[in-house]
Amino acid sequence: MDKNAFFDSIRGQMIISCQAVKGEPLYEEERSVMYLMARAAKMAGTSAIRTSSIRDVEAIKAETGLPVIGLVKIQYPGYEGYITPTMKEVDDLLAAGSDVVALDCTLRKRGDGKTVNQFIQEIRDRHGDILLMADISNYEEGVNAWKCGVDIVGTTMSGYTDYTPRLDEPDYELMRRLAADVDIPVIGEGKIHTPEQAVKALETGVWSIVVGGAITRPLEIATRFMSAIEAARGGRA
Repeated sequence: MDKNAFFDSIRGQMIISCQAVKGEPLYEEERSVMYLMARAAKMAGTSAIRTSSIRDVEAIKAETGLPVIGLVKIQYPGYEGYITPTMKEVDDLLAAGSDVVALDCTLRKRGDGKTVNQFIQEIRDRHGDILLMADISNYEEGVNAWKCGVDIVGTTMSGYTDYTPRLDEPDYELMRRLAADVDIPVIGEGKIHTPEQAVKALETGVWSIVVGGAITRPLEIATRFMSAIEAARGGRA
């Protein structure tokens, strides 16, 4: 799709992530049901959907007609990252109709022995000027991905690598630094659990935000409520 049109459509907006992987309540082996979550997201006014797996990309595109940021979560031996780690996943996502391909752009070990810089260049050589979103975990990785020629940097992996702090809230400082220092859209993502946090994330200067688990993962939502209640009970004891 047209890059500038996509950027304009998501600026200042909330992208909703609709994902379910094996082991989660909304994952069905024989069929995709995430298009129903995407239907709700569209009705709420989201400008784009982020989703994982080929079948969910296809189902959500057919249901909503919205731009889709697609990724594939798969763990290969020797790879520390699991978001769209090889060219096969990139090829499959594009064939399924992904408007943007999201991939792990952390500086962790890759099983093929390549650097993420080399992988990005191979994607460009093969697929030209497709829209690429770099999922990174810290400032250095975000700057590196930008210099490698990705179109979007997302703070998706902050707190999910062993060298970044596990925060109980969004990594506002990472969002703020990247938004100030790179000249491509930065998407704030990760641990945005409340509307107030969503507003605060946008106030860091990021182009847009992604919210997922707080909206589309019922087990995660229910568990947060249950944990808060249990903690309160313990405090009264």
